[in-house]
Amino acid sequence: MDEKGAPIAYATVYPEIAPEWGTATNNDGFFSFEANLVPDMKIIISFIGYEKLTIRANECLVLSPSDDPSSFQLSPFTFVLKEQPIALQETVIAAKPSKQKNKRKQMAALLHAVYVKLEEEFPDNNAQYQVVSDVRMYCPADRALEAKNAENSTWGMEQMIANIVVLPEQAREGRDSVQFQGRYCKRFFDAQKRAQADSILAGDAIERLEKKQKEKFMRKAANAVDSGVVVHRALFAMGNMRYDFEQTMTDTRHWTVSNESEGETVLTHTQKVSKYLGLFKMTFSRHYIVDSETFAVRRFSEHAEVKVTIPFGIKLNAEQLQMLNLVNMGEQQIQKFRLKKLRGSVDLNTIYQRQDGHVYLLEKNMICDAHILGSKKAEIPLIVKATQRVTSLQTQDIHPLTPSQITRRVKRDIVEIY
Repeated sequence: MDEKGAPIAYATVYPEIAPEWGTATNNDGFFSFEANLVPDMKIIISFIGYEKLTIRANECLVLSPSDDPSSFQLSPFTFVLKEQPIALQETVIAAKPSKQKNKRKQMAALLHAVYVKLEEEFPDNNAQYQVVSDVRMYCPADRALEAKNAENSTWGMEQMIANIVVLPEQAREGRDSVQFQGRYCKRFFDAQKRAQADSILAGDAIERLEKKQKEKFMRKAANAVDSGVVVHRALFAMGNMRYDFEQTMTDTRHWTVSNESEGETVLTHTQKVSKYLGLFKMTFSRHYIVDSETFAVRRFSEHAEVKVTIPFGIKLNAEQLQMLNLVNMGEQQIQKFRLKKLRGSVDLNTIYQRQDGHVYLLEKNMICDAHILGSKKAEIPLIVKATQRVTSLQTQDIHPLTPSQITRRVKRDIVEIY
């Protein structure tokens, strides 16, 4: 539950050394899973917008005598998650414009100082991450109601355990070469809310199906096209902070500086992109939260507003539409769905960790609020919330993944929660 006593649905709970043993909480915040635990094993509980909770098995699993004196039972235990102090919106709203004029020379000197620190702290050596990545899906029929109570309309969550190898030496255009290997995937869903979501995707057609046909449709939808690798890999690749900073620091006109408390300075870069005669429009705002004394980047957040219009007659292929698999659109639906317009916003928040004197990724949070309009009045209101946390980091003896490791289809289990 949260600090106000409200249950948190679809929170992730897993042993740190074996995330595949884990589970998700149900709509009332309850969970259970079977695992071979030892007293000092770490248990991770996480949810986007809250601080990750790490506990040891012997701190929370209280043993109580059963009727049989030779055996014991586990007693229920309550976990309280605290709100994340660096939530996406807070990072942006807390920034207050500086009263001092941002002269170009002063801005250039500040940007150069930050870049020198980035060069020093962000290594060009290979690294391997193991991550647990959660993508939660909302498909609200009433967007006004959704805005007030998003968590209660969650119809599903996809959790992926993956290995990621970063190879800077193989980078192009200054970006790291990222290899992604999905190891294991679970899709949790609420049957009733899932049916509501599918009703939105299929219009009223699903409601006209007979009971057996509807059950068959639901089983097929629950095992729809594998979206895992595409979505979770894209989440890791978003927000390449060092590369974006290097590409934009030379033009000071798009930079502003503001101050936060606790010795932090916020550097903001705003960029507008318009392509294909205005059919694709995007506005980026990147916020670098910097230590005011050392110029080290502590956190990074990004906000984007996107509008896309697809000309008549253009049909996106299955690969381009794979992101829509978040809502479990089947292959036939994907082929029939002609995307006409897409508008939405994306917020990304990145937190870092230090190891061996260098800075590496620790956690990413992402919120996407989109409205997709297709042909024949087919509309999909879609809200996606995702969090990706690093469970282990290796910086020595790194080997590239093989093509078979990268392309192997990820095993997925479908789990209905109540």
